Amino acid sequence: MSWFNTIAILLVAYLAIYAQATFNEFRHLVVVQIDLIPSLVVYAALSGGVLTFTIVALSCGLWIDSLSANPLGISLLPLFLVGLVIHQFSDLILRQQAFAQFILGLCATAAVPIVTLVLLMNTQVQPLLSWFSLWQWIAMSLMGGAITPLWFFVFNRIGETFNYRPLGESSFRPDRQIKRGRQ
Repeated sequence: MSWFNTIAILLVAYLAIYAQATFNEFRHLVVVQIDLIPSLVVYAALSGGVLTFTIVALSCGLWIDSLSANPLGISLLPLFLVGLVIHQFSDLILRQQAFAQFILGLCATAAVPIVTLVLLMNTQVQPLLSWFSLWQWIAMSLMGGAITPLWFFVFNRIGETFNYRPLGESSFRPDRQIKRGRQ
């Protein structure tokens, strides 16, 4: 993965965090906050290297925490762990299948709040929990799973548009000698 793709992921992540913190109409309609970042970390872990998903997880974790009531840095570890686990098993994952992308996005979006909740319970912060939180967790996980194939589609289109296409191989060997003229 090139640096262009990493910068594109970071730009989209920044815009996604801004959008989910600013536009509240959908949140008021479904009574659930959409979390787009775990599904974006899934894409970064499957498409890039360790450096790519680490940069995405660290910057997104800090951006999310700066706009939320969470202590600064509490979202870093859950996002990084999701990216690390997916990257470790990326050779076994059918990354081109939309169903596999959905399941990975669902699991990642479900795991990040649970790990964040465990970390918050070990601090002085008391999170607000009720039975309604279960509904919010399920709905947020389903929406995160549904968004994940969309990330793959969008970034494949961006890559096709802005990256160079490799040239096809020639039928001639590179070590072939061409003799011209009459012999």
